[in-house]
Amino acid sequence: MEAMDIVGKSKEDVSLPKATMTKIIKEMLPPDVRVARDAQDLLVECCVEFINLISSESNDVCNREEKRTIAPEHVLKALEVLGFGDYIEEVYAAYEQHKLETLDSPKGVKWSSRAEMTEEEALAEQQRMFAEARARMNGGLNPPKQSDSDPSLES
Repeated sequence: MEAMDIVGKSKEDVSLPKATMTKIIKEMLPPDVRVARDAQDLLVECCVEFINLISSESNDVCNREEKRTIAPEHVLKALEVLGFGDYIEEVYAAYEQHKLETLDSPKGVKWSSRAEMTEEEALAEQQRMFAEARARMNGGLNPPKQSDSDPSLES
């Protein structure tokens, strides 16, 4: 991979959070094993290259299927094509676990509760959100009160 292979960014601009990577490295090794800083840096570089490789192949799979968005299935296919087929089952299990955790997150609950709103509740929520956006746009000033009698006068 060349220094500018990643769209518009040099290799120096693309990395992983060092603190997170250091934590992962320490968790994967026995407590009595220490890793030199150079070795940690090399592992981080290898991880970045691996992610770039999988991303590139996933993009190729996606393009071959004439899709515009890389889906999890494209990543799994990329792993197979690149010779990492032994990891597909474990990666798929991690993906399923992520989906479950995401559904249980506050954001997931927020969206699922919105899906259960009545049309009137959804319209009221939309109007509230528009009013908040107008207030932010007007520099925090309170938005003018809208008449409840004629919705066609609302902007």
